Amino acid sequence: MTLQPQSLSAQFLKTVQLNYLLYLPDEYEKASEPLPMILYLHGRGERGSDLEIVKKHGIAKRLASGDQFPFIILAPQCPLPSDWSVQLDALDALVEYALTTYRVDPTRLYLTGLSMGGRGAWSLAFMRPHRFAAIAPICARRPDILRDAHQMLELKHLPAWIFHGAKDDTVPVEESELMTKQLQECGTDVHLTIYPEAKHDSWTQAYNTPELYEWFLSHKL
Repeated sequence: MTLQPQSLSAQFLKTVQLNYLLYLPDEYEKASEPLPMILYLHGRGERGSDLEIVKKHGIAKRLASGDQFPFIILAPQCPLPSDWSVQLDALDALVEYALTTYRVDPTRLYLTGLSMGGRGAWSLAFMRPHRFAAIAPICARRPDILRDAHQMLELKHLPAWIFHGAKDDTVPVEESELMTKQLQECGTDVHLTIYPEAKHDSWTQAYNTPELYEWFLSHKL
């Protein structure tokens, strides 16, 4: 029997679901223009089906304590036993949903996350390299897809502010140092902040840094 050329044409539909916390600033209803938005990705310990757990750390913790921000903020929860790396389609769908549902400025979308969420932020940025205006990964391990220096070129245009604790015994600080070095070699506008005494929890200091939010707002697609 000889080899015969054939063709397949098919459409695949995928159902995704994510629960999330939504923060709308006080000026949301009165604002004359669409507002900037932050997508915040939590760490491994906040996975599950109880959104209260998401408030344990990071930006979500600050929001739960009553802090105010000039951003729309989405804080989705990664289900157990999953990982953000396998929820990228769901995160992408969530951003699309937000753009059509809330008064979001598509040129001022910002991405950040801590630990597992920081790695997820790198992965989502690689998946949608021209969607976000700036990214701030915290104490993040490099995703496998970005361990090839050539792949880093996809992110060369994306401003990044990376945070890590020098004494991190969960994710070595070298992970962020190498990411920074490779992005610098690509010509990326990248900053690295290392907290000399911080262990894995470098996110408390990072998210309590007012300059981080000013830095976000200074970038626009």
